[in-house]
Amino acid sequence: EGNPYTWWVGKANEKHYYWGGSGPGIQKCACGIERNCTDPKYYCNCDADYKQWRKDTGMLSYKEHLPVSQVVVGDVDRPGSEAKISVGPVRCQGDRNYWNAASFITSSSYLHFSTFQGETSADISFYFKTSASDGVFLENLGNTDFIKLELKSATEVSFSFDVGNGPVEIVIRSPNQLNDDQWHRVNAERNVKQASLQVDQLPLEVRKAPTEGHTRLELYSQLYVGAAGGQRGFLGCIRSLRMNGVTLDLEERAKVTPGVKPGCSGHCTSYGMYCANGGKCVEKYNGYSCDCSKTAYDGPFCIKDVGAFFEEGMWLRYNFHSPGTSMKDLVSRTLLSSIDPETAAPDLNLNKEELSFSFSTTKSPCVLLYVSSYTQDFMAVLVKPSGNLQIRYSLGGTKEPYNIDVDHRNMANGQPHTVNITRNGRDIVLQLDHYPPTSYSLPTVSDIQFNSPKALFLGKVIEIGKIDQDIYKYNTPGFTGCLSRVQFNQIAPLKAALRPTNASSHVHIQGELVESNCGASPLTIPPMSAATDPWHLDSASADFPYNGQAIGDGVNRNSAIIGGVIAVVIFTILCTLVFLIRYMFRHKGTYHTNEAKGAESAESADAAIMNNDPNFTETIDESKKEWLI
Repeated sequence: EGNPYTWWVGKANEKHYYWGGSGPGIQKCACGIERNCTDPKYYCNCDADYKQWRKDTGMLSYKEHLPVSQVVVGDVDRPGSEAKISVGPVRCQGDRNYWNAASFITSSSYLHFSTFQGETSADISFYFKTSASDGVFLENLGNTDFIKLELKSATEVSFSFDVGNGPVEIVIRSPNQLNDDQWHRVNAERNVKQASLQVDQLPLEVRKAPTEGHTRLELYSQLYVGAAGGQRGFLGCIRSLRMNGVTLDLEERAKVTPGVKPGCSGHCTSYGMYCANGGKCVEKYNGYSCDCSKTAYDGPFCIKDVGAFFEEGMWLRYNFHSPGTSMKDLVSRTLLSSIDPETAAPDLNLNKEELSFSFSTTKSPCVLLYVSSYTQDFMAVLVKPSGNLQIRYSLGGTKEPYNIDVDHRNMANGQPHTVNITRNGRDIVLQLDHYPPTSYSLPTVSDIQFNSPKALFLGKVIEIGKIDQDIYKYNTPGFTGCLSRVQFNQIAPLKAALRPTNASSHVHIQGELVESNCGASPLTIPPMSAATDPWHLDSASADFPYNGQAIGDGVNRNSAIIGGVIAVVIFTILCTLVFLIRYMFRHKGTYHTNEAKGAESAESADAAIMNNDPNFTETIDESKKEWLI
């Protein structure tokens, strides 16, 4: 008679009020469907509210609602009311041949099968995905007859055959690229009346057969899937290849065929972790590559720093909106937002930012980075006259900007330092170099939205309008030193300036920008904790022999190690010389053996001794001699 006490949450974060054994929209358990609940007034056993344990169980099989991500059970906070929940694993079933796949990694790779028996009727279907622009899917030949399916171009699939009346070709042209590394379905049919071809959901292309002439397709060669007859073969994945209702086992054949690999799981599953710093793994059919376009890094694995040296007075400005576009333009929202363009706020207000960069300088004060806005909001990272770092946030609601001062060290010491700042709402997390992150919080009266960001400045602030007084003082003469791997959400301004990208038009530079990685890895090593330090001593006065002083006999630790290595080398050389001398002066000799007489005919050595002498008297056969070489 109201809202249920119990529900479960499935896909799309929706609540569902039916239980196992029931169905969507039916607020019952299995016993309610079968009408055998403990209390007939209710539709679930657990609703009976008995003192004994009752159970409702069953399968949740409506796959559009699965998997189960959360189960909520109420009415358990009163005496005598308890609940126990068990959610079993998701089980999937279907046609396993649907994912029977093979990867063709060279243009000469192919699989071969027995001749296709499609004299009067041929029904061929499969899925493919590729980044190549052309290649033969499959082909089967006769004396003059043939049947072939191929990717003719990045937008064309061709189905051609000849039953003795001359070649026939059906081509479907897609408005979109088919070599987009996504799955596409091909279905080709041919019978005595007509032939047809369909790709994905594009319109079916049909060709009528001639009223007179040959109708039987006579093939003799093997069926080739991939390259055949010196043609350029298919590069990519093919799966679920069915010919006249029979699924070809591509995986099993690929296991014993060079140039073809079973399955199509891709290399990114195994090696994607090597794409560092947010780089995206991109599948290739003979390997993989890393897409570093959304990072501040470069190189094959997105680990090469992109940075530049700034001379005094030099600055860089990155405009968040394209020249000549309005603030409401979707392009600017896409460039700036750290989330998907579809979910980006239409007014370009940021509730969170992620900023990271590396720098080195010997001069202070200076402005390292400044983010301006069309309002009074701003964010700045400064080096104060003392050499200490300061982060400033002004988001409105307070008279003065919120400052984070890092006073425990001098950052203007010429060494490279890394700065990572993350803000989510009111919470700010700052990490310097390898030191542990430190958390801060904006004042409760402060706004939490960065309203209408306008531009990002590096080295110096050249902005129209009112500027914070301290930033104005620190702005002259400007930053001198190195900045590298600068990234604000998904924007990498230095990389946009130094590499030709779509965002290069957003960059304006004053002065000559010289590329440098600034030795970007910070030199600061965090102090090891007492728990993990093997050399940690509880007492400061304890004796510690290896602290750079001499060991008891006057030989320090390094000398002792070197001496030990030399001794081992000398010993090894002496042993080698002894072996060589023995080998050079080897000679023949004789020796006697105490073997029992009759050993040749005995079954074993023990039997020979016992047969020869009951008292096991040793005998020497002087006539037996063996040569020792």
